[in-house]
Amino acid sequence: MNGSLQKIKVAFRIALRELRGGLKGFYIFLACIALGTAAIAAVNSVSMAITEAISSEGRTLLAGDIRFELDNREADADELRFLESMGTVSVSTGLRSMARLPDGSDQSLVEVKAVDQEYPLYGTFVADPDLPLSDLLAERDGVWGAVAAPLLLERMGMQVGDEILLGNARFRITASIVTEPDSISDGFGFAPRFLTSRAGLQSSGLIATGSLVEHAYKIRLDDQAMTTEQIRKQAQDQFPSAGWSIRGSDRAAPALTENIERFSQFLTLVGLTALVVGGVGVANAVRAFLDSKRTVIATLKCVGAPAAVVVMVYLIQITLVAAIGIGFGLILGAIAPIAAASYLSGILPISAEPTLYPRALLLAAMFGVLVTLAFAILPLGHARKVPATALFREQGFDTTGLPSWPYVLATGIALALLAALAIFTSEQQRIATIFLAAMAGGFILLRAVAYVIAMAARRSPVVHSAALRLAIGNIHRPGALTPAVTLSLGLGLTLLVALALIDGNLRRELTGNLPERAPNFFFVDIQGSEIDAFRTLVEGQAPEGKLIEVPMLRGRILELNGVDVAKVDVPPEGRWVLRGDRGLTYAQNVPENSAVTEGSWWAPDYTGEPLVSFSAQEASELGLKIGDTITVNVLGRNITARIANFRSVEWESLSMNFVMVFSPNTFAGAPHAWLATLIDGDATAAEEAAILRSVTQTFPTITTVRVKDALEVVDRVVGQLATAIRAAAAIALIASVLVLSGALAAGNRARTHDAVVLKTLGATRSMLIRAFTYEYLLLGAATAVFALIAGGGIAWFVLSQIMNLPSNFLPDVAAMTLALALVVTIGVGLAGTWRILGQKAAPILREL
Repeated sequence: MNGSLQKIKVAFRIALRELRGGLKGFYIFLACIALGTAAIAAVNSVSMAITEAISSEGRTLLAGDIRFELDNREADADELRFLESMGTVSVSTGLRSMARLPDGSDQSLVEVKAVDQEYPLYGTFVADPDLPLSDLLAERDGVWGAVAAPLLLERMGMQVGDEILLGNARFRITASIVTEPDSISDGFGFAPRFLTSRAGLQSSGLIATGSLVEHAYKIRLDDQAMTTEQIRKQAQDQFPSAGWSIRGSDRAAPALTENIERFSQFLTLVGLTALVVGGVGVANAVRAFLDSKRTVIATLKCVGAPAAVVVMVYLIQITLVAAIGIGFGLILGAIAPIAAASYLSGILPISAEPTLYPRALLLAAMFGVLVTLAFAILPLGHARKVPATALFREQGFDTTGLPSWPYVLATGIALALLAALAIFTSEQQRIATIFLAAMAGGFILLRAVAYVIAMAARRSPVVHSAALRLAIGNIHRPGALTPAVTLSLGLGLTLLVALALIDGNLRRELTGNLPERAPNFFFVDIQGSEIDAFRTLVEGQAPEGKLIEVPMLRGRILELNGVDVAKVDVPPEGRWVLRGDRGLTYAQNVPENSAVTEGSWWAPDYTGEPLVSFSAQEASELGLKIGDTITVNVLGRNITARIANFRSVEWESLSMNFVMVFSPNTFAGAPHAWLATLIDGDATAAEEAAILRSVTQTFPTITTVRVKDALEVVDRVVGQLATAIRAAAAIALIASVLVLSGALAAGNRARTHDAVVLKTLGATRSMLIRAFTYEYLLLGAATAVFALIAGGGIAWFVLSQIMNLPSNFLPDVAAMTLALALVVTIGVGLAGTWRILGQKAAPILREL
């Protein structure tokens, strides 16, 4: 025991003495570790900053301690008394409608929110001018007050003081919205906010039977000790058929929180890719560093130092340097939330005050340590294996085979821990597992690609150009850069291609193909008394168009096979079906854009128990099968229906598709509105504007949504997400460049030896430059071809199998990738070898 401790002390002392000379040889090592660690620390720190802000400011974001939501109906007298018994209640009503100028010259979709005198219970509503909200929303001379988002004023060319029509009522814009405390908890909106009083909304005539309306009851509890679960249990026990959604301030914006966590996990995996790519750089840097220490290692072995001590010396050095790199990465990750706050403060609740998130930093540090160990141990094992006499004969560490089994085992353990950490810290463990398996497969495949390139070079015909012949020889000779270049650039370029193709296809779908296939308009909240006149108007305005109408209700899934959905374990991709209310309809025949995949459709005159047709993909995610039962709450009534069949649904068409379609007898006599779409592929922008104007003016209570306008909003959101994804991909590419630089540094001694010998035999500097350029050109082109194939395959899988969207190969992405690969490979390659071309021959020749 004392002997082992003494060896560690000696090794530590030698390691520290050697580090006095600086970190030369470790700069790329530092950069690779710092970059990957910083990416993971930054992504998780920003994510935690947002989610913790949502949690800590939950009351303000919810504008209450707890929120009860009812769709398409208000609470009855008994329900309202129950809510008021718990504390102060603030009621708000939300819906989408069309706001229009009094002269009928323009109109716009708006997100209407009607509030009472108690709003907001928490937080502060700020307007410009900043007057009491009750004064801003008051009625004066038959005109109701309203506060609008600046975007609405800009879009319709209005100013504060102008009048606007909503439904059948007239409103005056009394101020513009500066801060709406609970806007995030209300969910993502496709249109600008229009805030008025509940009395003003009631006068508009927009609230009718079957209208898509959300009524929110926010409560400031008298008994702050009551938990959300206690209140939920009381509400369900007393009103089992109410069908309300209950949310506490601890989950003020669950959809936003879940999406942020999911997106941060994706970026963490991309950051892990950068870190693992950097791990290849770590291996190259360690090999290059040990190669530069040949004489020191040989001397230590010759004076009697055990091989274990020699390995320990350099393991200590590598660990200390890695700690410095990880420290730099953690510092960058720690300040990331402060930097992000300046960009996100107007959109998301994130504080600009300095705050550390130890869990995020610890996770990044653990990834950094495990990557360092996983990629540094094998080069150390090779150094231990080489005898001192071989080192004195100028042989390096390019040994074949594996080091002794303890080093292989230690590397395997480090890689297993790395994979376990990535999987078990991810909410979507299946995706993380697939991601890591793909990365491991990519390593193996890239090694195979390197072997194929070398074999092709070995078997290539003899060429007349001496420079090209030398380049081809360099590709397949022992100690060639082929494996290192292929591996370093391959992963980074593959990730870049995959993300670029996914982004490009999404944008192409949103701005090109999808608008061509999608309806021109959605018409919502068409009352039964209006449907005939509405049909006549639209058919007259668009005689060549196709008008499709379906009955429309809203309902919330409460139980699956008699089990409360809150107790059902559902994978993340299927939770959206159970969150909030869903659009429902009934039909005698199979809807368009659908096909029965399992089971059978009901007869047109069916009168038995309620039946439902469920979307096949969503049913699979929920674990449903034919014959299972689903309980939904519609207009305060619980309805249990049995699954009769599954349907394939073309969600990407943006047509009228429903997760659930019921047999007509299920809702016999139930009041409902109608939903309609208009498809007219030949309609011009002017004709669409005329249709929009005619419908809005004739039927002011019908909400008209122009699909292209909604797609533009989605395209902006996708663009913002794509920016973050490109930044993460850029980090991986930078890591690849660093790894390539490290690979060149690791081979510099052999390159110097080759250059000196060739120059002695008569080769000129220009010929050597051409030879190196040809070599890097061939390697870069081969790697780019692999990246295009592999990245294209990944993009196809994500788009077609996960997103259910068409996948197309984009030539501009191919050209960009090829150009980038060549520029990076040739540029970095020549930068790394330029110095050795001027190396003096005498010192090198004396060592031969």
